[in-house]
Amino acid sequence: MGALDPKNRQNLRLRVASAVVLFPLAVWITILGGLPFALLAAGAGAVASSELILMFAGLGLAEAFGIAVGGAIPLAAAFGQGGELMPGWTWLALAGATVALFTLYLFRRGPLEEIPRSLAAVSLSWLYCGVLLASVVALRLRFGVEWVILAFVVTWGNDTFAYFAGHAFGKHKMYERISPKKTWEGFAGGAVGSIAGALVTRALLPALGADLTAGHAVLIGVGGAVLGPLGDLAESMVKRAAGVKDSGKIIPGHGGLLDRIDALLFVSPWVYAVAHVLQSR
Repeated sequence: MGALDPKNRQNLRLRVASAVVLFPLAVWITILGGLPFALLAAGAGAVASSELILMFAGLGLAEAFGIAVGGAIPLAAAFGQGGELMPGWTWLALAGATVALFTLYLFRRGPLEEIPRSLAAVSLSWLYCGVLLASVVALRLRFGVEWVILAFVVTWGNDTFAYFAGHAFGKHKMYERISPKKTWEGFAGGAVGSIAGALVTRALLPALGADLTAGHAVLIGVGGAVLGPLGDLAESMVKRAAGVKDSGKIIPGHGGLLDRIDALLFVSPWVYAVAHVLQSR
C-alpha cells in the first residue's frame, strides 16, 4: 500500500480546505436556483473559457469576446422551456457570435499563422466550457436541485475515491501518454465512489428517490464512473498539448476552475439525459 509523500500530503490538505469552503457554497447557490445559480454558472463558464483560451492565445479583443460568449451560453440555458437544453434562438445567437469572432480576427494585425490556433481555442471554449456547463443549469431548472446534487456527488465521489485508491493501490497505468498518474486501480476506486454516491444521494433525498429507482441510480453511477475519468483525461490532453500543468491557479490545491469541473462537464449531460428520459415516460 502506497503512502502519500510530504508534497502530496500538503496538496491533499489544500484540496480538502478548498472543498470545505467551496462545496457548501456551491450547494447553497444550487439550492437557491433560478437566476443566482444561472449567474454562478455563467461566471464559471467565463472563467473556464478564459483558462482554456489563455493556454493557447494571448488576451486580445477577439479572445475577450470569446470569453464573454463562453459565459453567456450557460446563462442562456436559463431561458429554455420544457425538456430542451437551451432555447432555439441560442443557436442563431451562436451563429452570429461566430461571424463576429471571425470578423474580429479578420482585422487583427500580426502573423496570420497565429490566428487559427487562437480561433480554434475560442471556438472550443464555447462547446467545452459553454454548452457542457449549460447542461448543469438546465438540469437544475428543469428537474430540480436534487438532480444537480446527484451530479455533484457522483462526480466528486468518483474523483475522491479514485484519488485515494490510486495512491494506495495504484500499479497499472491507465493511459500514461495523457495522464501518467492515473491507474486502473484508481479507476476501480472511482467507480465504487460514483455508484455509492448515486445510491446514497438517492437514499438521503426523498424527492429524488421518488423519481429514481436503485437501478437507475446505479446506471447513473456507472455512467459517471466512465464519463468522469474521460472528462479528466480530455482536459489533461488539452493541458499536455498546451504544455501547462494546471489550467489556472484560482483554487488552491486544485489549480484552475477547469481542473475542478472537467469531470462534471462530461457527467452532467449524462445525468440530464437520464432525468429527461425518466420524466418523459
